[in-house]
Amino acid sequence: MALARPSAPALALLPALALLPVLITVVAGLHAGGVEILLTFLAAAVHPSLDPALLTALFSALQVTLAMALAGWSLSLVLGVLLGCCASERLLQTWNWPTWPAMILRRTLALPRSVHELIWGLLLLQVLGLHPSVAVAAITIPYAALVARVWRDQLEALDPSRLQALLQGGAPPLAACFTALSPAMGTVLMSYGGYRLECALRSATLLGVFGLGGLGTDLQLSLQSLQFRELWSGLWMLGLLSVALELLLTLWRRQTRKAQAGQRRLCLFLAGTIAAGIAGRLWLQVLLPDSGTVVWQGLALPDWRGLTQAAAEIPWLPLIVETLLLTVLAAGIAIGLPPLAMLLAPSRFWQVALNPVWALLRLIPPPLTVLLLLLSNRPTLAIGALALGLHNGGVMGRLLREELEQQSVDQQQAMATSGASARLGWLYGLFTPRSPGYLAYGAYRTDVILRETVVVGLIGGSGLGWQLLESLSSFHWDAVVVLIGAYALITLLGEWFSDQCRTRWLQS
Repeated sequence: MALARPSAPALALLPALALLPVLITVVAGLHAGGVEILLTFLAAAVHPSLDPALLTALFSALQVTLAMALAGWSLSLVLGVLLGCCASERLLQTWNWPTWPAMILRRTLALPRSVHELIWGLLLLQVLGLHPSVAVAAITIPYAALVARVWRDQLEALDPSRLQALLQGGAPPLAACFTALSPAMGTVLMSYGGYRLECALRSATLLGVFGLGGLGTDLQLSLQSLQFRELWSGLWMLGLLSVALELLLTLWRRQTRKAQAGQRRLCLFLAGTIAAGIAGRLWLQVLLPDSGTVVWQGLALPDWRGLTQAAAEIPWLPLIVETLLLTVLAAGIAIGLPPLAMLLAPSRFWQVALNPVWALLRLIPPPLTVLLLLLSNRPTLAIGALALGLHNGGVMGRLLREELEQQSVDQQQAMATSGASARLGWLYGLFTPRSPGYLAYGAYRTDVILRETVVVGLIGGSGLGWQLLESLSSFHWDAVVVLIGAYALITLLGEWFSDQCRTRWLQS
């Protein structure tokens, strides 16, 4: 007899089982004084340092982080839109041009987006030296490729009938594309562009953790010196900035939506994006006037013999297994934790109380979580999985909250009236209709987590990330090239697999 296929809500909760082995390993690895350190860290959250000199220094560092994020975000959004248009077969067909250049560009853009911005930052740091432009470029390169992919996919998914009607009516190709496509694409840009700004702020903070300046550097120094009150002062400032940016983006979207013409809406958002990028770059020059000029230090190009020798020296099997296991465990925590936490007490008060928890998990960069856990624990792969899972669980928790707010509560109330428990009513009346979309986004988030394994690998000593750090530290460029190529290949395979899963769940 064939086994019944698990339902979507069950599949959304099953990944939470990854918490069991991870928590067992982390708890078993706690050493004397570890619990005390964690309690001191949590207690400092309600008693941050209010020293004026510290707050002034943190505020200056926060401005650097914000300026880097704005400059990188703006440049990546504009470049991504241009590259996405060039990679669209539909737009090339509008001008009766061959479509093979679009296919080549689309394949080429897969490589820069498969490499994490941290790797770009570390590479550019070796080539260009310590300069604010390094962080901006590290954000711009992969983000532009990601935006190009989303923009191109959205262009291809639009109904072409209006565009064809305008072309058949004699409209010029440029005017026809702008008139037919810009209303829908303006909405896409406002929604996805706002999300990328939040990601850019997190990336700028992360790059600072690894020495590229801004608030991340101060946060890392505070944690390493066990100054938890100073650490929380910086984290609360970063949280307030995130909330302020979200409110400003919401107001911005409302203002641009008042422009009834789709063309005007799109132009207003792009103009605002460019203005924000210019302001961010000028802001960096004011904040860091003595940062100097970029100096090209040069790198010796690796040859085929060196690449072959480096590939033979790397223990591929254990490194790849650790990277994939890290991804699976972290993805299980990130996907399963939000619905499990909401199911524990499906009341309105509990759902609202969880919102600051998701915000806090998104706020703390995974490397800082790993460093904190290492103060109270021995190094294990479970630490990296827990750090990545909790951080991305904050992202998934916010998404699930927004999805459930759009779901009608009629079915949940009907189940409650028929005598079903509050948990069953929440699970089948509210969560079930949204679970396929949640799983689809979870598949995409797994692809993101696979890219982010390099972040905790550099700190926690596991997977390809650790080997990459060792090669960078020893200037073994042949090994660096080989490892980046392997990371890109694994990421692209994971991206393909997540696309298949996302398509399957969206169609279910």
